[in-house]
Amino acid sequence: MSANMTPGLVARLAETACVSEAFTLPDGRVLEAYFDEYRLAADPGLLRDVAATMSALVPAETEVLAGLALGGVPLTVALSAATGLPAAFMRRGRKRYGSKRNIEGAATEGKQVVLVDDVVRSGDQLLTAARTLRIAGAKVTDALCVLERPLGGRRRLAEYHMALSPLLAEADLPAPATEAIS
Repeated sequence: MSANMTPGLVARLAETACVSEAFTLPDGRVLEAYFDEYRLAADPGLLRDVAATMSALVPAETEVLAGLALGGVPLTVALSAATGLPAAFMRRGRKRYGSKRNIEGAATEGKQVVLVDDVVRSGDQLLTAARTLRIAGAKVTDALCVLERPLGGRRRLAEYHMALSPLLAEADLPAPATEAIS
C-alpha cells in the first residue's frame, strides 16, 4: 500500500469498487472478485480523493500523464487536475477515421511520460502503450495504477525497464464478504 493511503480511503474504495462475483480475464482465467473502475469513476468525490492520493506517486520528472483506454482515462483526467500536468490518452488501436491517432491529447514526443491505468494484472496493456509511446518519441519508465493484482505485471514491466507504483496491492483490500452456505 502506498505510504499516503489512509484506511478510510481503502475502505471507501473497497465498498464502492470491489465486487464479489466472478470476473473472466482475457486469458480465460476467472477471478472470484474484481475491481470495478467504472464504479470508482462514477463517484466524483472518491475519484478526486484517489487522484489526490495518487499524485504523491507521480515521479518529479514527469511531463505528461498518459491514461490507457478505458479505465485509465478518468483517473488520468482527475490526476491531471490534481497535479497540473497535461494529459494524453492511449487508444487500444489507431482510429480508422477522424484524426487516425492512437495517442490523443497532450504532445508526448520528447517528453517524460507516466502511464496511468486502473488495475495492473499481466502488464500487457501497459507494455503495448509504452511501446507505442516510445516509437512516437516519448520517454516511458514509470506506470501508476490504483490496484496491482499479483499476476506477473510488475515483473514483466521491470523486464522492459519500467517501474510500477500502485496505490494498493490486492492484499491491502479487505477480504470479500462470503455468505454462509446452508
